[in-house]
Amino acid sequence: MEFEIRLSGTVEVLVDGRRGPLGPTKTRLLLASLAWDAGRSVSVDSLVHRIWDDHPPATARETLHTHISRVRRALRTAAPDAPTITSGTNSYVLHVDPDRVDLRAYTSCVEQARALKGSDDDAALRLLERAEAHRYGEPLAGMTGSWPEHLRDAVGETTLVAAMTRAELLMNAQQFTEAVPVLAPLVSDHPVDEALVGLLAVALHGGGRTAEATRLLQRTRQRVIRDIGLDGGRRLRRIQEGILAGTPAGALHGQDPRRPATRPSRPAPDNLPRDVPWIGRREELRRLTSALCEGGGEPGAVVTVEGMGGVGKTALAVHLGYEVADRYPDGRCFVRLGGHDADRAAGAPVRALTTLLRVLGPEGRELPQDIEELTALWRSSARDRRMLVILDDAVCSEQVRQLLPGASPTAVVVTSRRRLTGLPGARQVSLDVLPHADAIALFERRLGTGGRSRAAEIADIVRICGHLPLALEIAASRLLTRSSWTAADLLHQLTAGAGGLDELRDGERTLEHVFALSYRALNAEEQLVFRRISLHTGMEFGAHAVAALTGLSLGATERALEQLLTQHLVSEPAPHRFTLHDLLRKYARSLTDAEGTRSRAATQRLAAFYMGAADRADRLVHPYRSRTSLDADDFITLPAIDDVPAAEQWLITESGNLADTLGWISTQGTERQLALSVHVLMGLLYMRGHLATSESLLRRAVDHWSTSGDSGAQARALLDLSVAHSHHSRYEEAISVAGEARELARALGDAELEIECVDQMCISLWQLGRYGVIKSLQEGVSDSLLQTGNVLQIARSHNILGVTHLHLSEIDSARDYFDSALRQFTAINHERGIFSTLNNMAELATRTGDPQGAEHAYRKAIRLALRRSDRRELATLRMNLANALIDLGKADEALTLSHHSLDFFRSVGDRRREAIALNRIGRAHRTAGRSEQAIPLHVAALALARRIDAAGEVVDAAHDAALAHMDTGRAAQALAYAKESFQLSMRIGAHAEADRASRTLAVLRANGRTAAN
Repeated sequence: MEFEIRLSGTVEVLVDGRRGPLGPTKTRLLLASLAWDAGRSVSVDSLVHRIWDDHPPATARETLHTHISRVRRALRTAAPDAPTITSGTNSYVLHVDPDRVDLRAYTSCVEQARALKGSDDDAALRLLERAEAHRYGEPLAGMTGSWPEHLRDAVGETTLVAAMTRAELLMNAQQFTEAVPVLAPLVSDHPVDEALVGLLAVALHGGGRTAEATRLLQRTRQRVIRDIGLDGGRRLRRIQEGILAGTPAGALHGQDPRRPATRPSRPAPDNLPRDVPWIGRREELRRLTSALCEGGGEPGAVVTVEGMGGVGKTALAVHLGYEVADRYPDGRCFVRLGGHDADRAAGAPVRALTTLLRVLGPEGRELPQDIEELTALWRSSARDRRMLVILDDAVCSEQVRQLLPGASPTAVVVTSRRRLTGLPGARQVSLDVLPHADAIALFERRLGTGGRSRAAEIADIVRICGHLPLALEIAASRLLTRSSWTAADLLHQLTAGAGGLDELRDGERTLEHVFALSYRALNAEEQLVFRRISLHTGMEFGAHAVAALTGLSLGATERALEQLLTQHLVSEPAPHRFTLHDLLRKYARSLTDAEGTRSRAATQRLAAFYMGAADRADRLVHPYRSRTSLDADDFITLPAIDDVPAAEQWLITESGNLADTLGWISTQGTERQLALSVHVLMGLLYMRGHLATSESLLRRAVDHWSTSGDSGAQARALLDLSVAHSHHSRYEEAISVAGEARELARALGDAELEIECVDQMCISLWQLGRYGVIKSLQEGVSDSLLQTGNVLQIARSHNILGVTHLHLSEIDSARDYFDSALRQFTAINHERGIFSTLNNMAELATRTGDPQGAEHAYRKAIRLALRRSDRRELATLRMNLANALIDLGKADEALTLSHHSLDFFRSVGDRRREAIALNRIGRAHRTAGRSEQAIPLHVAALALARRIDAAGEVVDAAHDAALAHMDTGRAAQALAYAKESFQLSMRIGAHAEADRASRTLAVLRANGRTAAN
């Protein structure tokens, strides 16, 4: 299978030359964003910015998830074994070979050609030809926004490099005439770029157009002097002097036109460490090369390479030095500043300047000791030299500032574990760990081809090493020194017992030692924060959680986190959200072992923080719930959560941490802690689809409150358990448990709690089609509701009564109750109640023959639900909208919405809604004339609805199955399904559904009589 993603021209997916459907522009832009970073993790915030710039909608993350689903579906449609998209912590990765992305392949070919220039020019030209075969038009054609423009600029830079490389290769082969049409358009676009003008002038001269070359140089020199300054045209003057002196073009091209024609007699200094075979980091190399080469190199660029210890900063800087060696003919200097060397203090500027000047020579000359004199001598020595200087392992900006060469074409690359923000004009490249495929390739290359390893074992080792280059090097080195070991043996060492960090050592290096150097550079508060972060139960965290772990004030915690971020000991994948690399976490955790009970107390404070903040948020999001109060903790600082949107956003952001904290409490906390916590998180567990894994915890909560004798808390725990039973379609159990809770509430005289129990019973009764019982229950509590004056509870009751009357075909009463519920929900601005009522009013419109009114109401409800990011409600509303769209003949949109909903309901184990979604998909196929495809979907929906005793869903699925079988001429089967729908409708009092089935039966019987005659 030939699979390709094209980003040049229109964004599209091709499989064996066939185009696959992708959908709207923003879906294509999302695919482009992931494909440009193929194999690399792209944060959600980056994707949101790329799609919406600086003006994302309030529902950007939810909408992004929708686009992700569309891209996944498009890839699956294109080919069953197409690349996949996986999600991480606030990020996504498209797992595809970068060479399958046209512009990535284009960039790679150009970079390889550039590297081969001078050593294998023929191969370099072939690579450039291959690069052109990957271009099909303007990158991201038709797409607007800052990121598409940035990508076009980046590809434009690569195109410029490709053209210059092609011209230089042609000129190396003395094909000056052929080089002219390559260079002329570039000079037209960049008229004051001296490097380009110089090359074109030499090419014109070599092609016999010397007068034209002279005029070009004169015109450009005047423009450069006018636009840039008096010194701007010196390079061009040297070329012009060479042409006027009759120097052959080959000789002029042989000397770099960007430097003086004469070379010093002494060889150019070069003390770069040995390069190593290179894997990955192509994008980082491209950015570094681009930063160094902008503007022809005068004045020289300053770039910083930053990242955590062991991430490969020095290796990348050295490799870069070899990659761009031809651009720096006056030498390459490597100076180790020793910011994190264990055996010496960080290199002072005096020592570094002395090293630089001795490398430049001459040997034996006496150098001043004064820092100012040394700086002046260094800058005067570098003024006319085009060198590359690598300053390795800087500890701060001040250490670097006096080592910069000033007004010189010399370029400087600085590596550091810190963010060096005090170097004006410096370009920063931050290194992360390697992508998974590159990490495996690095480990395998280091091992060679010994045949002692299996792919799965290597993948596990790479994972344990956290994709960190130094850890991979150490692990490979250790395996190589043990000739009897296989990768399985090393893997056993890394995972058995304590395993991990202390096993990552070889004869000379330990990863623990590398991390210790960074740790010792922190002050006491920063060290405390670093250690305690390792106790966090989740993978991502904010400052409030760290303050709870440390006991520090919020301000002190934020300052410490800022320093850890500067030192690359934590990362910030989203604003104010931090993560700790797995190996750093293990190192920090090893430091907490000596803290004993203080570590447990810190984790207890973290749990108290999360439950306290969750309780505050949940009270805003679900104000109607009867509450069991938490134990007070006056020492925990909670975040400011003042309104419903803020509360919902906090719960969504922290949902993973809340689940992890609940898991910790379930094994390490007390039963009281667990019972309180699972009650607090019940709304979130329902909203995020985690009830399936929480039922045993809910039972433990019921048992605890029963044993402790707290009847109110026991009733609330039973209500929570009833919700879980209903979620799993165990409606009889749900009704029974809610009934127990009601008896406890009645004994306590708690009217509001009793009303909540009745509401929960009605939800399950509705699923069983017992509308008469619901009506009786709700009318029975109406007096109590009016006495409480609780507008929210009254509105909820009226909404339930509206649904009940609707299913009893009492349309006028249903409309009155819905209107009342909507008015009261709106009066108190209860968004969930509003969109729930709108959903029910849309159903009423459908039943009364107004599909346009139903569509309008559903879309209005969806807009409200999007603001809440309630995935379950949103999926339900979209599924219901699909039903209205089917009635309007919009089968394709209905199918898309129903498939989205089906995927979600299956993922959270909601079997009733899964049955509904299956039936809706079948209905959409039948409306589009595909009844054969509809039949298995209706039958599957019916079987699932029967299994869970969902009477209303059995009625609908049986009727739709009857229609599909009737369409395909299967009269006997159609008759059986229609009878089932009619009989069950009559039994549960669903009169409208019974009338519908009766009409279908009449048609079938009439058709049967016609066929008999």
